Amino acid sequence: MPDSVVAKQAFVFNSVSKAAEKLTNGTEATPMVLYLAPYVYWIDNPDDTAIRVPKEGSTPYGLVIKCDWLKFQGLNENAENVVLASNRGQTIGAKGNFTMFRFIGQGTGSENVTFGNYCNVDLVFPLKPSLNRKKRASAIVQAQLIHCNGDKIVARNTRFISRLNLCPFVGGKRVLFDRCHFESTDDALCGTGVYLNSTLDFYSSKPFYNTTGTGAVFLNCDIRSLAGSQQYFTKAKGQVAVIDSRFTGAANSYWAWQDVVPLETRNYQSNVSLNGQPLFIGKRDAASTIDLANKNAVNAYRFMHNGNVVYNTYNLLRGDDDWDPMNVKAIVIAAEKASNKTYTNIPVQLLVSPTSSSVETGKNGVELKASLMRFGNYTAGNEKIFWAVADKDKLLVVVKPGDDGKSCTVIPNNKTDETKKVVIRAYTASGLEGASTVVVAPPILEAPTFTKTPSLVLNKKGIVRLDYALSSTYSDMSDVKWFRCSDAKGSDAIEIAVSRFDQPLKEYRLSPGDVGYYIMASVAPKHIRSMLGESVHIVMQKPIDKSDVETNKKLLVTDFKNLSTKNQPRVIPGFWTWGYPESNEVDARNTIDKAKDAWYYSEGADGAANMVGLLQVRSGSISYTPVGHSFNDMTLTMSVAPFKTAGQGFSVAHLYMDVLIKYDAKTKTGYALRFIRTTKHGDAVDCLLMKYENGRAIAISESVSTTAFRTLCTITLEEKNNKLLAQVTTSAGQTGNREGIVNEVKLESSITPNAFGGFGIEYNGGSPTMIREVKVEWQ
Repeated sequence: MPDSVVAKQAFVFNSVSKAAEKLTNGTEATPMVLYLAPYVYWIDNPDDTAIRVPKEGSTPYGLVIKCDWLKFQGLNENAENVVLASNRGQTIGAKGNFTMFRFIGQGTGSENVTFGNYCNVDLVFPLKPSLNRKKRASAIVQAQLIHCNGDKIVARNTRFISRLNLCPFVGGKRVLFDRCHFESTDDALCGTGVYLNSTLDFYSSKPFYNTTGTGAVFLNCDIRSLAGSQQYFTKAKGQVAVIDSRFTGAANSYWAWQDVVPLETRNYQSNVSLNGQPLFIGKRDAASTIDLANKNAVNAYRFMHNGNVVYNTYNLLRGDDDWDPMNVKAIVIAAEKASNKTYTNIPVQLLVSPTSSSVETGKNGVELKASLMRFGNYTAGNEKIFWAVADKDKLLVVVKPGDDGKSCTVIPNNKTDETKKVVIRAYTASGLEGASTVVVAPPILEAPTFTKTPSLVLNKKGIVRLDYALSSTYSDMSDVKWFRCSDAKGSDAIEIAVSRFDQPLKEYRLSPGDVGYYIMASVAPKHIRSMLGESVHIVMQKPIDKSDVETNKKLLVTDFKNLSTKNQPRVIPGFWTWGYPESNEVDARNTIDKAKDAWYYSEGADGAANMVGLLQVRSGSISYTPVGHSFNDMTLTMSVAPFKTAGQGFSVAHLYMDVLIKYDAKTKTGYALRFIRTTKHGDAVDCLLMKYENGRAIAISESVSTTAFRTLCTITLEEKNNKLLAQVTTSAGQTGNREGIVNEVKLESSITPNAFGGFGIEYNGGSPTMIREVKVEWQ
């Protein structure tokens, strides 16, 4: 409509932003309605090249509206014909997770509209193709729709379109999605919503980061997975219920609540199918799934009345104020009278607190308390709670129900030598279930004493052995650490090797870096049943000589299993240098306590699941300086397992990992192979060769986009004949040929040779990458 015509109308506007200036609070009975004719309404100017930054906090918003009982009403029954649009996301048009709307107020609603962030999705508007718009970038970034803070949120016949971090009315207390459609990847959905008669397309494996409180409910929904062989619901935790819903996805795909399911997790399903066949969600962690078929608890979600299915949204959403957005209260009450059953105030969750605890036999027990919750985090009425423990664990604990019917006391009775993990289960006759994990230790004994004083012995194979004996026949789990010192008193000690996973490191193999230092070991005595005793330190009485070392000085191989990963900022020949990058893009968005160690050795997750290796907290710098003054050609081979599984490597665009070679850690000069996430692709990284000069990195090759940065990724970096050569491969398999993307990387660049022999990693990636093994050869 021409602006000249609009100007003559008091309540007609050509933009949502202009209309928002005139909004006033509505009421539940008479909401403030914003009527929207078919069109594409840009909430943020897509042609403006300025980067959107947060006005406060960390989130940039397209439009903030403060209004109670505001409703967006599309004037066409096809929601595709009324589009509220933006096209910005993290690093692509915005600094931070761009979010189209922030609604402050109660009772926000929508009907017959589309909310779309077209940063990574093409906008197609069939009603007027001239309004079509290509996505801003192929790389999938956090491009969000709606944050809100109110209660009684309703979306009807509404489409929510984006990919990563969709955020449809995230933050609402009670949220109903009626006949809605969603398209998303990870960390996307509203974790407090009731999804009724809706369709959802999952483009990756974890649509919820987590759910909160009583969680999310799917009633009569059709869910399509395009994630491949594994589909989950949550990345972190939270309850989900799936009732009368149909899944479609890859043949033989595995569907579960979470990839690693906590033992206390309990979720609910009834009448669920995959590709037309009955499906039990989370079969590998069967205890986490309660099938409500033939259980009274299913009535909280649905029941039969007069031969028809009634979805019990009244029970779910009524709260304490009798909210009934689907107008089914009369049917529910009539059904109660006709069947003589209860269909209102039915709880949907049984919580047990604490969810985890530790007890010691003969010393302390733990009281567990159960509570029943109605949907929306409202306390439910009393129902008898039963307590149980698996048959295999009945000799480990005694469970005594409390007189109040809501609690029990767990008394440990572990007569074995090992600490055990026991799941205490709470349940109701109606079918609800909760659980708590109790770590049950046998009586903890005093630390053993030494019956043989610890001593250090150097053998002819270049190995220093720590020799001692304990006053116990139990398995030895003593904590052993190794140090290099400047004298026989243990001065200036630098930790170099440690025990891990209760396996005492009794032998230390000497390397060229030990020459001239006094080797010290500390041992804190412990066995499988005891506490940790006080450490005893033993120092060799003479420094290590070159003749003591049998290790090949031209070869270094480590899997980091016993390397100390404590922050160690000094650059010393023969030592590892550990810490944080000086220039840290990750820390700019995430507060990190740099007094804590930047690296640690542990189990991985996601793409590094079922592996152990070296990990970063979020960012980290590591380098090794060899002993010697001048080095010629060298080769570095490294195997890594990125947590990110799609091939994008790092949390957001422009974060990276540099693999350093021919490097001097003092001057930060040398060469590197860089892996960097870009805005070009959501499932690939760019690789390019870099030159470091006094800490400043500059590119010395063209970049190559690759899908090779997936587990297990092998990186080979070589300096040979004044050339820097790089190769990157993966055992994950090829992803198919796509223009501009390679499955294997081969890079080459002429360089000016230097005499440095150091290597390392500058990690500025956010999402971790496990370093599995490093092998370095000097010529």
